[in-house]
Amino acid sequence: MTTTDSSTAPGAAHRLAALAGDLLGGPLPVRLRAWDGSEAGPAGAPVAVLRSRRALRRLLWQPGELGLAQAYVTGELDLEGDLVQGLRAVWAARREHGLRPPRLTPADRARALATAARLGVIGPRPAAPASQARLRGGLHSRTRDRAAISHHYDLSNDFYALLLDETMAYSCGYWTGEDPGFTAADAQRAKLELICRKLALKPGARLLDIGCGWGSLTLHAAERHGALVTAVTLAREQAAYVRERVRERGLAERVEVVCQDYRDIEGGAFDAVSTVEMGEHVGDAEYPAFAAALHRLVRPCGRVLVQQMSRGPGAPGGGPFIEAYIAPDMHMRPLGETVTLLETAGLEVRHTESLREHYVRTVCAWHRTLEERWESFVGLVGEETARVWRLYLAGGALAFEEGRMGVDQILSVRPGPRGRSGMPLTTRRWYEGLEQR
Repeated sequence: MTTTDSSTAPGAAHRLAALAGDLLGGPLPVRLRAWDGSEAGPAGAPVAVLRSRRALRRLLWQPGELGLAQAYVTGELDLEGDLVQGLRAVWAARREHGLRPPRLTPADRARALATAARLGVIGPRPAAPASQARLRGGLHSRTRDRAAISHHYDLSNDFYALLLDETMAYSCGYWTGEDPGFTAADAQRAKLELICRKLALKPGARLLDIGCGWGSLTLHAAERHGALVTAVTLAREQAAYVRERVRERGLAERVEVVCQDYRDIEGGAFDAVSTVEMGEHVGDAEYPAFAAALHRLVRPCGRVLVQQMSRGPGAPGGGPFIEAYIAPDMHMRPLGETVTLLETAGLEVRHTESLREHYVRTVCAWHRTLEERWESFVGLVGEETARVWRLYLAGGALAFEEGRMGVDQILSVRPGPRGRSGMPLTTRRWYEGLEQR
């Protein structure tokens, strides 16, 4: 039997709502439904369902975003209805009422512990969910970076084939219009073509694709533009996949696939270098050396295209959830800081283009696929990992929509003799006809 808000014997939800409201400094942005059937909180708000006391025990041991994420991916905590709409409502209420993350004083902690004791929540620290990354070694050491990349990208090629479109491009697409017939795959092909045009690829041009993923850009550049591509990835599953696609398409003479760390790439004098959503994995302290490598690897007057996610000032990294479950050790910074690092390395930044709204559409397309094929995903990777991805895609779409995250294409050139760049005076031709591809 459900306990109502007017009950004279408050249930778990009532006790928790009162405590949470005090700690947040304003009204609770969700309605709570607890394991005992009680409900409390604003009518019409998203309903957060606490299926067990273990969800609260996680928050006692790990307050904040990570504890909430742990409870969600294990199913101990859920949000009824459409997850994106629920998260959007929570963020809107947080902004409207100026809610703040809990900063517990000793008195707050005493009250929280007393409430937890009354509810039977106190107990040993729950084990971290199996899907949470467990990395060892020094930050951004070669061994740790390989493990971090493997955690995300070696989930399985079958998983990504189920999630992505036929291009297997796992990065922001380029949506050229409102035509409902323009698909996510069309947006990816438009993005790949745009990159090749910005890099001025021609038959025989040498392209270094750092962080090649499942080879979407590598294959497009070799097939459509006749480029000679060296594709580099740390993920063994990706390397095996790209090699097979190269063999199937008869591109062995144009494409070399190398499974190695970018720090181990030798040689140079490439006509162009691309790195699409790989720089986020490099690390903050290591990025100057990464930028210097980009400069070293490209010839004078050669171009470098960096497509990279960003966050605003004061919000580095990927956030506790993303860094624990999706991209361990990820670091994002404001666009301007990345531009400065590239310029400091000797590259001349010639063009930047924000794709933030494009990523909203891209991530929403992936999220729709996840929900439409939910049972297949659960059968492939298990419900816990599927819930990790549901939370990741729902939260990611909202972060780009609300401007808390961005993504940009940054085109640079290594200056030649007497400052020569080899760049065109205008960029109009880069965009002509993309909607037809």
